[in-house]
Amino acid sequence: MCSSSRSAASDSKNCSKNCNRRRFKPPINAPSEINTLAGDNAIVIAADAVPEITFADLGLAPELLRAVLDEGYTKPTPIQAQAIPLVISGKDIMGGAQTGTGKTAAFTLPILQRILPFASSSPSPAKHPVRALILAPTRELAMQVYESVKTYSKHTPIRAMCAFGGVDIRPQIAELKKGVEILVATPGRLLDHVENKSVSFNSVQALVLDEADRMLDMGFVPDVTRILNMLPVQRQSLLFSATFSDEIKKLADTMLKSPILIEVARRNQVSDTITHRVHPVSEYGKRGLLTKLLKSGEIRQCIVFMRTKQGCSRLTRELQRAGIKADAIHGDKSQLERIKALEAFKGGETHALIATDVAARGLDVDDLPYVINYELPHTPEDYVHRIGRTGRAGKMGNAISLVSAREVVYLVDIEKLIKRPIEQVEVAGFEPEPEYEYPPGNKRKRSAPVVAPVAQRPERSERHERSDRSGRPERERSDRQDRRPPRRNPMIAADGFDFSKPYEDNSPRGDVPDSATAVAKADPHKPKKVVAALLGGLGRK
Repeated sequence: MCSSSRSAASDSKNCSKNCNRRRFKPPINAPSEINTLAGDNAIVIAADAVPEITFADLGLAPELLRAVLDEGYTKPTPIQAQAIPLVISGKDIMGGAQTGTGKTAAFTLPILQRILPFASSSPSPAKHPVRALILAPTRELAMQVYESVKTYSKHTPIRAMCAFGGVDIRPQIAELKKGVEILVATPGRLLDHVENKSVSFNSVQALVLDEADRMLDMGFVPDVTRILNMLPVQRQSLLFSATFSDEIKKLADTMLKSPILIEVARRNQVSDTITHRVHPVSEYGKRGLLTKLLKSGEIRQCIVFMRTKQGCSRLTRELQRAGIKADAIHGDKSQLERIKALEAFKGGETHALIATDVAARGLDVDDLPYVINYELPHTPEDYVHRIGRTGRAGKMGNAISLVSAREVVYLVDIEKLIKRPIEQVEVAGFEPEPEYEYPPGNKRKRSAPVVAPVAQRPERSERHERSDRSGRPERERSDRQDRRPPRRNPMIAADGFDFSKPYEDNSPRGDVPDSATAVAKADPHKPKKVVAALLGGLGRK
């Protein structure tokens, strides 16, 4: 190759490389470490850096704009404004935003826009192959994404379906045979359909991993890897999550090609519309304090988070006994029971919904005022997900945590993650344990509560003195004492056996049983009857 050609190729390569480095100027307080997740293709977006645009400026089809306007939305959120044009252009995306910022619509609308030219009103299943696959970690989150797809595609002939476990698979197989363009599924149930040969991935153009961090925490990495190996190589891949970690980057390296990172503000940031409060309380006083808070009238409705499914059910029963309308939602409940509990909570029939971290992912309740952490999570990122159920869409929310002495270390980790101290308020009558110390290792421990002294039992002599001062005649008392039967030693039985000396022979001494002088003892047994020799006896002598 000549030098001029080599120079031209080099200039073209440099130009292409520089063109790919599109990024907005990050805010001053944004951490530079997030740029390393997606290399040079990182776009860090501050909320105040997004220009004032409407959905009509994003290049969406009239059918989709009409559905958006039907929901009352006119302006996109920051992540929607940045992600929708990039997804429509076919770019691979790593999208990060705190819950309640509209990230579901950030990938739902552009995917509908991309497959809209292939939409067909024909009833033939061949005209409706699976073109977009959306994976969600839980049933509730899958249902939420599916409802969003149905809402925005209601003016188009695009078909959608939601597949999750816990229910009969046969109706899902029948619906897949009719043909669907968008399939929302959990990884486990999707592999069930693969084994039943009821789904084909030959026409898949886009893959979406929603809540990827939770998918990793739940151990779905092997299932996701199997699904990735079945999909076409030429496809668009999107990864959306509320938080990012190093494991997310490893997964992104396997499924994304030159991804563009879109993140609103900094990682693991909580909404400014949420008020945080901690109530230090002993482990045994949590249930009483929770009952007091729920009956105070301040909390109209709330979600209470527990760490275990057994604790969920136990707390629900205890609250119901206290007269509080409560219900539980966790993995051991059937899908019908979970849907029924969620619908009752959304309808206002339930005062408190007791949930685990896994079951609560994807719960979208309009205007939820309170979230209560009955037990703090072991990982601080889960705290961000929990409180993300309140303060959504710019509305005010409250996050209350009941913290015992052994949970202070988790509280410190949470404060480090969200980069703000949390107010601690003690409730009279529900003080924490004496060993409660904040921060951990503080030499100045909390003073032990003052315990009222227990009245001591008077000595025997004092009781006799009190009886003497009772005014009864001395002769009357002595007569009563004489009439009392003598106390029997409790170690000696009625027949004379001494339980304190079980191995000693207490029978009279001095007589030899076989001697001539021994007293003959009566035979306690009845005389034996004569039994004939033919019947096995000895007969008469």
